[in-house]
Amino acid sequence: MTVRPWISRLLIGALVLSLGGWLIAYLMRPQALVATATRGTAVRSVPGTVEVKAEFANELKSEVAGRVADTTLDVGKRVYLGDVLVQLDTGDVDIEIERIRNELVAARRRFELGSTMRADVLNTRDTVANLERQAAAGAYPQAELEKQRRSLQQLEQRMELDEVNLKLALENLENQLRSKEREKQKMTITAPSDGVVTAVFARVGDLIGSNSPIAMIIATTRTVEAKLSEENFAAVKLGQKASVRFLTYGADQYNATVTKILPSADSATQRYTVFLDVVLPEGRTLVPGLTGEVSIVISERANAVIIPRRALIGDYVYVLEGSSLARRRVEKGYESLNQVEIVKGLAVDEQVVVEQHDRFRDGDRVRTQSAQN
Repeated sequence: MTVRPWISRLLIGALVLSLGGWLIAYLMRPQALVATATRGTAVRSVPGTVEVKAEFANELKSEVAGRVADTTLDVGKRVYLGDVLVQLDTGDVDIEIERIRNELVAARRRFELGSTMRADVLNTRDTVANLERQAAAGAYPQAELEKQRRSLQQLEQRMELDEVNLKLALENLENQLRSKEREKQKMTITAPSDGVVTAVFARVGDLIGSNSPIAMIIATTRTVEAKLSEENFAAVKLGQKASVRFLTYGADQYNATVTKILPSADSATQRYTVFLDVVLPEGRTLVPGLTGEVSIVISERANAVIIPRRALIGDYVYVLEGSSLARRRVEKGYESLNQVEIVKGLAVDEQVVVEQHDRFRDGDRVRTQSAQN
Protein backbone atom coordinates (compact mmCIF):
# COMPACT_ATOMS: atom_id res chain seq x y z
CA MET A 1 0.00 0.00 0.00
CA THR A 2 1.43 3.32 -0.99
CA VAL A 3 1.61 6.02 1.67
CA ARG A 4 0.33 9.25 0.39
CA PRO A 5 2.99 11.99 0.23
CA TRP A 6 1.13 14.34 2.49
CA ILE A 7 0.97 11.68 5.23
CA SER A 8 4.76 11.14 5.03
CA ARG A 9 5.38 14.83 5.32
CA LEU A 10 3.06 14.97 8.30
CA LEU A 11 4.87 12.14 10.04
CA ILE A 12 8.28 13.70 9.39
CA GLY A 13 7.06 17.07 10.69
CA ALA A 14 5.69 15.46 13.82
CA LEU A 15 9.03 13.69 14.39
CA VAL A 16 10.97 16.92 13.91
CA LEU A 17 8.65 18.75 16.31
CA SER A 18 9.01 15.97 18.84
CA LEU A 19 12.82 16.00 18.62
CA GLY A 20 12.85 19.78 18.73
CA GLY A 21 10.60 19.79 21.79
CA TRP A 22 12.82 17.23 23.51
CA LEU A 23 15.96 19.26 22.63
CA ILE A 24 14.41 22.48 23.91
CA ALA A 25 13.31 20.74 27.10
CA TYR A 26 16.82 19.31 27.55
CA LEU A 27 18.52 22.63 26.93
CA MET A 28 16.19 24.28 29.43
CA ARG A 29 17.41 21.99 32.18
CA PRO A 30 19.88 23.68 34.58
CA GLN A 31 23.50 22.71 34.04
CA ALA A 32 25.26 21.09 36.99
CA LEU A 33 29.04 21.04 37.41
CA VAL A 34 29.83 17.58 38.76
CA ALA A 35 32.87 15.67 40.03
CA THR A 36 33.34 11.94 40.37
CA ALA A 37 33.96 10.23 43.71
CA THR A 38 37.34 8.50 43.50
CA ARG A 39 39.35 6.16 45.65
CA GLY A 40 42.61 7.52 47.06
CA THR A 41 44.43 8.68 50.18
CA ALA A 42 42.32 10.67 52.61
CA VAL A 43 44.12 13.36 54.53
CA ARG A 44 43.23 14.68 57.96
CA SER A 45 44.44 18.24 58.24
CA VAL A 46 43.88 21.34 60.30
CA PRO A 47 43.16 24.70 58.65
CA GLY A 48 44.68 28.08 59.35
CA THR A 49 45.41 31.44 57.81
CA VAL A 50 48.84 32.47 56.56
CA GLU A 51 50.65 35.76 56.08
CA VAL A 52 54.03 36.47 54.53
CA LYS A 53 56.26 38.82 56.51
CA ALA A 54 59.78 40.14 56.18
CA GLU A 55 62.01 38.26 58.61
CA PHE A 56 62.77 41.57 60.28
CA ALA A 57 62.60 45.32 59.66
CA ASN A 58 65.35 47.73 60.70
CA GLU A 59 64.79 51.40 61.36
CA LEU A 60 68.11 52.92 60.35
CA LYS A 61 69.16 55.51 62.93
CA SER A 62 72.14 57.72 63.69
CA GLU A 63 73.76 57.40 67.11
CA VAL A 64 75.11 60.95 66.85
CA ALA A 65 73.73 64.28 65.69
CA GLY A 66 74.98 65.94 62.53
CA ARG A 67 74.24 67.23 59.06
CA VAL A 68 73.87 64.77 56.18
CA ALA A 69 76.79 65.35 53.82
CA ASP A 70 76.19 62.42 51.47
CA THR A 71 73.75 59.53 51.10
CA THR A 72 73.16 56.59 48.77
CA LEU A 73 69.69 55.83 50.16
CA ASP A 74 66.88 55.38 47.68
CA VAL A 75 63.52 53.67 48.02
CA GLY A 76 63.65 50.16 46.55
CA LYS A 77 67.45 49.97 46.62
CA ARG A 78 68.99 46.63 47.61
CA VAL A 79 71.66 47.05 50.29
CA TYR A 80 74.11 44.65 51.87
CA LEU A 81 75.59 44.35 55.34
CA GLY A 82 78.32 46.97 55.83
CA ASP A 83 77.42 49.14 52.82
CA VAL A 84 77.98 52.87 53.51
CA LEU A 85 74.55 54.47 53.29
CA VAL A 86 74.88 57.91 54.92
CA GLN A 87 77.87 60.16 55.67
CA LEU A 88 77.44 62.98 58.20
CA ASP A 89 79.62 66.11 58.10
CA THR A 90 82.71 65.41 60.24
CA GLY A 91 84.28 68.91 60.04
CA ASP A 92 83.77 69.93 63.68
CA VAL A 93 84.82 66.51 64.94
CA ASP A 94 87.99 66.61 62.81
CA ILE A 95 88.95 69.95 64.40
CA GLU A 96 88.35 68.56 67.88
CA ILE A 97 90.41 65.46 67.12
CA GLU A 98 93.29 67.62 65.89
CA ARG A 99 93.16 69.71 69.09
CA ILE A 100 93.21 66.64 71.32
CA ARG A 101 96.10 65.11 69.39
CA ASN A 102 98.17 68.29 69.87
CA GLU A 103 97.43 68.34 73.58
CA LEU A 104 98.26 64.66 73.76
CA VAL A 105 101.73 65.25 72.32
CA ALA A 106 102.43 67.88 75.02
CA ALA A 107 100.95 65.69 77.77
CA ARG A 108 103.14 62.72 76.78
CA ARG A 109 106.21 64.95 76.89
CA ARG A 110 105.29 66.29 80.36
CA PHE A 111 104.76 62.73 81.56
CA GLU A 112 108.15 61.65 80.19
CA LEU A 113 109.91 64.58 81.94
CA GLY A 114 108.15 63.86 85.18
CA SER A 115 107.33 66.25 88.05
CA THR A 116 109.09 69.62 88.27
CA MET A 117 109.54 68.85 91.95
CA ARG A 118 111.87 65.94 91.32
CA ALA A 119 115.04 68.12 91.58
CA ASP A 120 113.88 69.58 94.93
CA VAL A 121 113.24 66.07 96.24
CA LEU A 122 116.72 64.89 95.20
CA ASN A 123 118.39 67.92 96.79
CA THR A 124 116.42 67.52 100.00
CA ARG A 125 117.34 63.82 100.18
CA ASP A 126 121.04 64.75 99.99
CA THR A 127 120.58 67.34 102.72
CA VAL A 128 118.79 64.90 105.02
CA ALA A 129 121.50 62.28 104.45
CA ASN A 130 124.19 64.81 105.42
CA LEU A 131 122.27 65.83 108.54
CA GLU A 132 121.87 62.18 109.52
CA ARG A 133 125.67 61.79 109.45
CA GLN A 134 126.10 64.92 111.57
CA ALA A 135 123.48 63.78 114.05
CA ALA A 136 125.20 60.43 114.33
CA ALA A 137 128.41 62.26 115.25
CA GLY A 138 126.51 64.37 117.81
CA ALA A 139 126.97 67.57 115.82
CA TYR A 140 123.24 68.07 114.91
CA PRO A 141 120.17 67.91 117.14
CA GLN A 142 117.99 64.83 116.68
CA ALA A 143 114.80 66.86 116.92
CA GLU A 144 115.84 69.06 114.00
CA LEU A 145 116.72 65.98 111.98
CA GLU A 146 113.17 64.65 112.45
CA LYS A 147 111.75 67.94 111.15
CA GLN A 148 113.90 67.66 108.03
CA ARG A 149 112.79 64.08 107.48
CA ARG A 150 109.13 65.08 107.70
CA SER A 151 109.74 67.90 105.24
CA LEU A 152 111.36 65.41 102.84
CA GLN A 153 108.39 63.03 103.17
CA GLN A 154 105.90 65.79 102.39
CA LEU A 155 107.93 66.85 99.38
CA GLU A 156 108.08 63.25 98.06
CA GLN A 157 104.31 62.86 98.48
CA ARG A 158 103.66 66.07 96.55
CA MET A 159 105.99 64.88 93.75
CA GLU A 160 104.21 61.52 93.56
CA LEU A 161 100.82 63.24 93.45
CA ASP A 162 102.08 65.56 90.71
CA GLU A 163 103.26 62.57 88.64
CA VAL A 164 99.94 60.78 89.19
CA ASN A 165 98.13 63.86 87.91
CA LEU A 166 100.41 63.97 84.86
CA LYS A 167 99.60 60.33 84.08
CA LEU A 168 95.88 60.93 84.66
CA ALA A 169 95.91 63.95 82.32
CA LEU A 170 97.61 61.84 79.65
CA GLU A 171 95.09 59.00 80.01
CA ASN A 172 92.14 61.42 79.92
CA LEU A 173 93.38 62.91 76.65
CA GLU A 174 93.87 59.43 75.19
CA ASN A 175 90.30 58.55 76.18
CA GLN A 176 88.99 61.79 74.71
CA LEU A 177 90.78 60.99 71.45
CA ARG A 178 89.31 57.48 71.30
CA SER A 179 85.86 58.86 72.08
CA LYS A 180 86.05 61.47 69.32
CA GLU A 181 87.41 58.95 66.82
CA ARG A 182 84.56 56.61 67.71
CA GLU A 183 82.10 59.48 67.30
CA LYS A 184 83.56 60.12 63.86
CA GLN A 185 83.17 56.45 62.95
CA LYS A 186 79.50 56.62 63.96
CA MET A 187 79.03 59.50 61.53
CA THR A 188 79.56 56.97 58.72
CA ILE A 189 76.30 55.02 58.84
CA THR A 190 76.34 51.56 57.29
CA ALA A 191 73.70 48.94 56.50
CA PRO A 192 73.04 46.78 59.60
CA SER A 193 71.99 43.82 57.42
CA ASP A 194 71.10 42.77 53.90
CA GLY A 195 67.78 44.22 52.85
CA VAL A 196 65.74 46.59 50.73
CA VAL A 197 65.15 50.28 51.50
CA THR A 198 61.42 50.90 51.86
CA ALA A 199 61.43 54.48 53.17
CA VAL A 200 63.90 57.40 53.40
CA PHE A 201 63.48 60.12 56.02
CA ALA A 202 66.68 62.21 55.61
CA ARG A 203 68.33 63.76 52.55
CA VAL A 204 71.58 65.60 51.87
CA GLY A 205 71.71 68.81 53.90
CA ASP A 206 69.23 67.70 56.55
CA LEU A 207 70.25 68.22 60.18
CA ILE A 208 69.42 65.12 62.24
CA GLY A 209 69.56 64.45 65.96
CA SER A 210 70.97 61.43 67.73
CA ASN A 211 68.72 58.39 67.50
CA SER A 212 66.75 60.02 64.69
CA PRO A 213 65.28 57.65 62.05
CA ILE A 214 66.97 57.97 58.67
CA ALA A 215 65.44 55.12 56.67
CA MET A 216 63.53 51.86 56.91
CA ILE A 217 65.14 48.64 55.68
CA ILE A 218 63.35 45.30 55.49
CA ALA A 219 65.12 41.98 55.21
CA THR A 220 65.18 40.12 51.90
CA THR A 221 64.44 36.88 53.72
CA ARG A 222 60.78 36.06 54.36
CA THR A 223 58.82 34.14 56.96
CA VAL A 224 55.43 32.54 56.45
CA GLU A 225 53.36 32.65 59.62
CA ALA A 226 50.32 30.43 60.04
CA LYS A 227 47.66 31.25 62.63
CA LEU A 228 45.72 28.34 64.13
CA SER A 229 42.84 28.09 66.57
CA GLU A 230 43.37 26.48 69.95
CA GLU A 231 41.46 23.29 69.04
CA ASN A 232 43.59 22.74 65.93
CA PHE A 233 46.95 23.68 67.43
CA ALA A 234 47.38 20.69 69.76
CA ALA A 235 47.92 18.17 66.94
CA VAL A 236 50.58 20.20 65.11
CA LYS A 237 54.20 18.95 65.27
CA LEU A 238 57.52 20.02 63.78
CA GLY A 239 58.22 18.55 60.35
CA GLN A 240 54.57 17.98 59.40
CA LYS A 241 53.68 18.60 55.77
CA ALA A 242 51.25 21.27 54.73
CA SER A 243 49.56 22.76 51.68
CA VAL A 244 49.46 26.54 51.27
CA ARG A 245 47.34 28.68 48.97
CA PHE A 246 47.97 32.42 48.55
CA LEU A 247 45.06 34.60 47.47
CA THR A 248 47.26 36.51 45.03
CA TYR A 249 48.15 33.30 43.19
CA GLY A 250 44.61 32.01 42.84
CA ALA A 251 43.86 28.33 43.42
CA ASP A 252 47.49 27.18 43.08
CA GLN A 253 48.73 25.22 46.07
CA TYR A 254 52.31 24.90 47.32
CA ASN A 255 53.99 22.30 49.48
CA ALA A 256 55.21 23.45 52.88
CA THR A 257 56.74 22.11 56.09
CA VAL A 258 56.23 23.18 59.71
CA THR A 259 59.60 24.56 60.92
CA LYS A 260 58.79 26.43 64.15
CA ILE A 261 55.98 26.38 66.71
CA LEU A 262 55.35 29.15 69.21
CA PRO A 263 54.03 27.64 72.47
CA SER A 264 51.87 30.58 73.56
CA ALA A 265 48.81 32.17 71.96
CA ASP A 266 48.43 35.77 70.90
CA SER A 267 46.80 37.57 73.81
CA ALA A 268 44.52 39.57 71.52
CA THR A 269 43.30 36.85 69.13
CA GLN A 270 43.91 33.69 71.18
CA ARG A 271 45.38 32.08 68.07
CA TYR A 272 48.64 30.15 67.95
CA THR A 273 51.49 30.80 65.51
CA VAL A 274 53.55 28.27 63.55
CA PHE A 275 56.17 29.01 60.90
CA LEU A 276 56.25 27.32 57.52
CA ASP A 277 58.92 26.67 54.91
CA VAL A 278 57.06 27.06 51.60
CA VAL A 279 58.39 25.76 48.28
CA LEU A 280 57.51 28.06 45.40
CA PRO A 281 58.12 27.40 41.70
CA GLU A 282 60.62 29.49 39.80
CA GLY A 283 59.26 32.91 38.92
CA ARG A 284 57.10 33.30 42.02
CA THR A 285 58.26 35.09 45.14
CA LEU A 286 57.06 35.64 48.67
CA VAL A 287 56.17 39.30 49.00
CA PRO A 288 55.51 40.75 52.47
CA GLY A 289 51.80 41.16 52.97
CA LEU A 290 50.65 38.12 50.97
CA THR A 291 47.86 36.28 52.75
CA GLY A 292 46.13 32.96 52.21
CA GLU A 293 45.21 29.71 53.87
CA VAL A 294 47.04 26.59 54.98
CA SER A 295 46.12 22.99 55.59
CA ILE A 296 48.56 21.13 57.86
CA VAL A 297 48.53 17.34 57.41
CA ILE A 298 48.01 15.50 60.72
CA SER A 299 47.36 11.95 59.45
CA GLU A 300 46.47 10.00 56.28
CA ARG A 301 44.29 7.01 55.36
CA ALA A 302 44.66 4.99 52.16
CA ASN A 303 41.93 3.46 49.96
CA ALA A 304 39.28 6.01 50.92
CA VAL A 305 36.36 7.46 48.94
CA ILE A 306 37.19 11.09 48.21
CA ILE A 307 35.22 14.00 46.77
CA PRO A 308 35.96 17.73 46.46
CA ARG A 309 35.20 19.53 49.70
CA ARG A 310 33.17 22.14 47.86
CA ALA A 311 30.59 19.42 47.03
CA LEU A 312 29.39 19.35 50.64
CA ILE A 313 26.30 21.19 51.85
CA GLY A 314 26.77 20.61 55.55
CA ASP A 315 26.32 16.82 55.83
CA TYR A 316 24.61 16.49 52.43
CA VAL A 317 25.57 16.26 48.76
CA TYR A 318 23.64 16.33 45.50
CA VAL A 319 24.24 12.97 43.76
CA LEU A 320 23.55 12.44 40.06
CA GLU A 321 21.15 9.49 39.59
CA GLY A 322 20.61 9.04 35.87
CA SER A 323 19.70 12.55 34.73
CA SER A 324 18.20 13.63 38.07
CA LEU A 325 19.70 14.90 41.32
CA ALA A 326 19.17 13.26 44.70
CA ARG A 327 19.94 15.10 47.93
CA ARG A 328 21.76 12.51 50.02
CA ARG A 329 23.11 12.55 53.57
CA VAL A 330 26.74 11.42 53.93
CA GLU A 331 29.12 10.71 56.76
CA LYS A 332 32.44 12.55 56.58
CA GLY A 333 35.87 11.26 57.55
CA TYR A 334 39.18 13.05 57.16
CA GLU A 335 39.06 16.60 55.77
CA SER A 336 41.77 18.60 54.06
CA LEU A 337 41.88 21.99 52.39
CA ASN A 338 40.22 20.83 49.14
CA GLN A 339 39.10 17.23 49.65
CA VAL A 340 36.99 15.27 52.10
CA GLU A 341 36.68 11.56 52.81
CA ILE A 342 33.18 10.04 52.65
CA VAL A 343 32.90 6.97 54.87
CA LYS A 344 29.17 6.37 54.34
CA GLY A 345 26.48 7.38 51.88
CA LEU A 346 28.47 7.55 48.63
CA ALA A 347 30.19 5.02 46.37
CA VAL A 348 33.19 5.28 44.10
CA ASP A 349 32.36 6.62 40.57
CA GLU A 350 29.16 8.35 41.69
CA GLN A 351 29.00 11.98 40.63
CA VAL A 352 28.26 14.92 42.93
CA VAL A 353 27.46 18.58 42.27
CA VAL A 354 30.32 20.90 43.26
CA GLU A 355 28.97 24.40 42.58
CA GLN A 356 25.86 26.61 42.86
CA HIS A 357 23.96 24.23 45.13
CA ASP A 358 21.29 26.82 45.79
CA ARG A 359 20.08 26.45 42.18
CA PHE A 360 19.03 22.82 42.65
CA ARG A 361 16.34 20.83 44.45
CA ASP A 362 15.96 17.15 45.17
CA GLY A 363 14.69 15.42 41.98
CA ASP A 364 15.76 18.15 39.53
CA ARG A 365 16.62 16.91 36.06
CA VAL A 366 19.88 18.48 34.90
CA ARG A 367 22.51 18.68 32.23
CA THR A 368 26.01 17.94 33.47
CA GLN A 369 29.52 19.23 32.93
CA SER A 370 32.57 17.56 34.42
CA ALA A 371 34.77 19.50 36.83
CA GLN A 372 38.32 18.84 37.92
CA ASN A 373 38.60 17.32 41.39
